[in-house]
Amino acid sequence: MAISIDSRRGRIALMVAHCAGMVDLVALPIWVGALIARYRFDPQQAGGLATLFLLGVVLASLLLAPRFGRLNGRVVAACGFGVAALAFAAASQVVDFGSLAVLHAIAGVATGAALSVTHGTIARSQRPHRLFAIVGIALGVFAVLFVAATPQIMAAAGAPALFVVFAVVMAVAALIMLIGFPALPGTPVASAATRPRPPFMAAVWFGIAGIACMTVVQAMTFSFLERVGSDRGFERQAINGVLIALGLVNLLPAALAAWLEKRWRARNVMLAGSVVQALLAATIMNATVFAAYAAAASVFAAVMIFTHTFAFGLLARLEPSGRALAATPAMLMLGSAIGPVLGGTLVKAFGYGSLGLAAAVVAAVAVFCFSRLPSGSAAANIRELHA
Repeated sequence: MAISIDSRRGRIALMVAHCAGMVDLVALPIWVGALIARYRFDPQQAGGLATLFLLGVVLASLLLAPRFGRLNGRVVAACGFGVAALAFAAASQVVDFGSLAVLHAIAGVATGAALSVTHGTIARSQRPHRLFAIVGIALGVFAVLFVAATPQIMAAAGAPALFVVFAVVMAVAALIMLIGFPALPGTPVASAATRPRPPFMAAVWFGIAGIACMTVVQAMTFSFLERVGSDRGFERQAINGVLIALGLVNLLPAALAAWLEKRWRARNVMLAGSVVQALLAATIMNATVFAAYAAAASVFAAVMIFTHTFAFGLLARLEPSGRALAATPAMLMLGSAIGPVLGGTLVKAFGYGSLGLAAAVVAAVAVFCFSRLPSGSAAANIRELHA
């Protein structure tokens, strides 16, 4: 019997898939920090490995998103997470850059395939904004557990344990996808394959571009959040405390976004969010006092989670087939793929302060893109018109 997207079982599967697929959002500071401090790669190399993973996610999402609706989501998600688990398990056994690069790319492609069908399925739910907020809350809980446990595991077992943790997360996700991944409502796959697919509205493309810009700032800053604190001379225990606080704060934005769904206009949230994100990035990268660094760092990821929940809901109304939001991994990870290597290059050449200036430039582009989206009730009835 097909599992409904809006059933408890279906939601749990989508929550797990979102957490596993978005592991980079949680793990980037620890990930890049371990590659620099323990594998002895320079910032550009460490950022480049993370970028290879993220580019793999982008490639898979771009290939699968146009075909969303004709794919068996359960099979794609289970196989994707299963292959990612194997790739990360293999990564825990090697230390050279070349082998790690290949395995990062394979894991990225596999994760991207699973995440693409996950986000496309969420977009086809009865209330996409609310369901995306729910999976965002799950990601916040996962972040707390991951950030609290993983550094301790690495301290006891060594840096390769990071990839073992990734492998376990992906393996658990693969199993749960087999058991509970929901089916799409409505039209059978065979009919969906022959149904005409209208092109996206221009506003959808602007929304996609704006989100990608925000993820550039997110990944560029987040990748070096741990390292900038260390290089500023802040105590290791204090920095770990900031990462734990960040995870705790991340429990709140998705729930808050769900509560404010009907109270705040999505376009206004997106415009403000991109500006606030850039200001926080500049504070993190230029702070010489721990209190300023800690305050900005602890809420930095929350801004992206909160803003993207509104963006997801708005794009689901503008493009209700699910194809655009099946490309959510591409729009998120394209920015995230550029961020680590761009950040590493800037840090290597100009120092951490250059990331604040880069964040301001990218945020200006995001503001322009979001300003092209419809406001108010202009997008409210589009989902019903397409139904």
